[in-house]
Amino acid sequence: MDITLKIWRQKDAKSKGRFETYPLSNVSPEMSFLEMLDYLNSQLILKGDDPVTFEHDCREGICGCCGLYINGRPHGLHGKTTTCELHLRDFKDGNTITIEPWRAAAFPVIKDLMVDRNAFEKIMQAGGFISINTGAAPDANSTPVSKANFDEAFDAASCIGCGACVAACKNSSAMLFISAKVSQLALLPQGRAEAKERVKKMIAKMDELGFGGCSNTRACEAECPKGISITHIARLNREFIAAKVQD
Repeated sequence: MDITLKIWRQKDAKSKGRFETYPLSNVSPEMSFLEMLDYLNSQLILKGDDPVTFEHDCREGICGCCGLYINGRPHGLHGKTTTCELHLRDFKDGNTITIEPWRAAAFPVIKDLMVDRNAFEKIMQAGGFISINTGAAPDANSTPVSKANFDEAFDAASCIGCGACVAACKNSSAMLFISAKVSQLALLPQGRAEAKERVKKMIAKMDELGFGGCSNTRACEAECPKGISITHIARLNREFIAAKVQD
């Protein structure tokens, strides 16, 4: 199949970017989207041109590195799918595919399609952990956890931190990401000891880094490749209000 790619090219965060058009022939429908970009880069290198920079790692829908805005949607045309899980068979011969990086002030462009998502790491460093000394690992059955809480905590823990929620949100809010990280600890006994300080520190860091607020459009939930529910945002708000009341 033959396709045309319109790809955002940008030298760095301070440079002005632009779309470049690349016709690509003899593309196999069985290629993954990232394999197609590899193929494009091999063609560019053979011609002596600068290859397109994009981020990738596991290519199995686990690491969250592959975040691309494809034809106006984070990760492409399917829900609950990462970019690396997208295949060329999902497109038609002759299609034009527009590819952009995440668009958020907190995710500055490093080069081309790669953005700096260290803001998520800074939020996690602010409070997304358990620091109390728990001693030796206790027997798994010694701290009962209800099945409902376990399932909800596991759902929250499936967040891969790709940033699709931020890219989809008109305010570039990180509330779905933070709420998932708060929920996976708040629902378990081990996470309750630091719950009050955790939620305050993580939200404060989010505001400091320039993420916007939540306006409940649910775009984050719709575009999350792991289907994280916005019910976690409701829990985050409850945790935050309770922490402020206790001050």
